[in-house]
Amino acid sequence: MKPDFTLYAVTDRSYLNGRDLVEAVEEAIKAGITVLQLREKNAPGREFYELALRLRELTRVYGIPFIINDRVDIALAVDADGVHVGQEDIPADVARKIIGPGKILGVSASTVEEAIRAEQDGADYLGAGAVFPSPTKPSSEAIGLEGLKKIKNAVKIPVVAIGGITGDNAKEVTATGVDGICCISAVFCGDITENVIALRRTISASKKS
Repeated sequence: MKPDFTLYAVTDRSYLNGRDLVEAVEEAIKAGITVLQLREKNAPGREFYELALRLRELTRVYGIPFIINDRVDIALAVDADGVHVGQEDIPADVARKIIGPGKILGVSASTVEEAIRAEQDGADYLGAGAVFPSPTKPSSEAIGLEGLKKIKNAVKIPVVAIGGITGDNAKEVTATGVDGICCISAVFCGDITENVIALRRTISASKKS
């Protein structure tokens, strides 16, 4: 499966106001997200695993790639399509050895040096950012559009922009030539269908201009 990174959604249940995550994700898939990452930084292992099982089944039905954040063990346990690791998680080359060549490996990068190293270590794509200040990454120093362009130009693998991306700035982010944008609140906060349709429209308009 060669992923379409156009609109990469990352989960965060804090935006759902108690709504079932699987139901919310299904709405997002139907509206047009192209990749799903399950991110559960504070969930106990059993809860994370059970959520991952439900989402694995759902994403398989709809045929979109399912990525697990950080937890290589859970990714393997539910047969996810891949795993995404940050700079403070298990090293990318170690993650690649564990998951094997057939799974997708994503790595976070905020500098050209990190991006090049991740590519050398076996990453299939990069999550580059934070492009803008972000509530989910408050300690990150935003790299801005110029930093994003530098990372994109330094590697051959796909680059997905992440961090503070909204409907208001998605066009300028897409215009840098990245392979996709990664959104959390811009997808899951409020009307999910409306959010996703608007983001897809903005992305398409940027690619045409």
